[in-house]
Parts: sequence; structure tokens; C-alpha cells
Amino acid sequence: QLVQSKTVPKRLRTSQRKPREPQIPRSLIKEIFRHFVKMPVARDAFKIVEKCSERYFKQLSDDLEAYAHHAGRKTVEAADLEVLMRRQGLVTDKMPLNVLIENHLPLEYRKLLIPVAVSGNKVIPSK
Repeated sequence: QLVQSKTVPKRLRTSQRKPREPQIPRSLIKEIFRHFVKMPVARDAFKIVEKCSERYFKQLSDDLEAYAHHAGRKTVEAADLEVLMRRQGLVTDKMPLNVLIENHLPLEYRKLLIPVAVSGNKVIPSK
């Protein structure tokens, strides 16, 4: 007698779901919001904050992409971000970007963003 093998139908992995865009973790948004609010916040308010922050960063990235495209580049540069912040009124002649960085970011990030001259005639971070 011949033993016949059973054929198992293959599952088609044609998912109808759209690929998800990367998101900022909810825990990070909550932590940042709680830091600045410094008072109890209802759960439904956090949901609204999450939606607002998602829309804000989506608009921010679209604007930065448009600035880079307008300049004929495929890469967003720091100058694009400075132009955007100037248009939003965050950076002015009286409040330059370096002052905002010094006021709002911790030292380890300041060292990465603001060039500093050190001994040996070196500038950190190097360009």
C-alpha cells in the first residue's frame, strides 16, 4: 500500500491592515505632561494630550519636509528646524536657538547641540 500524504493548504498572509507609523510612547508623553502640569490630570485629558501631540509632531515633520524639499534637499537640516521655530515665534532676535537649548535641555544634550571650544584648539561636536 502506498501512503499518500495529505496536502495542507497554505495560509495566505495578505493582511488588510495598513502599516503603522511610528508613534511616541504614551508613557513618555504622560511623563513630560506630568512634569509640566504638576497637578492631577484625568485619564480622558491624557488621551486628548496624546492626540494633540501626535498631530503637532505630524504637522512639524510635514513642515520640515516641505522646507527641505523647497531647498532642493532630501535631508532635513538644523537650519530648517531653526526656520520653523522662527516662524512659530519660539526663536527671535532676542531669544536665539542656543539660549532655548541652554534653558530647556539637560547638559548632555547641550553638549551635543552647541559647539564648545576645548583645549588643543578643538571644537566639540565637530562638524
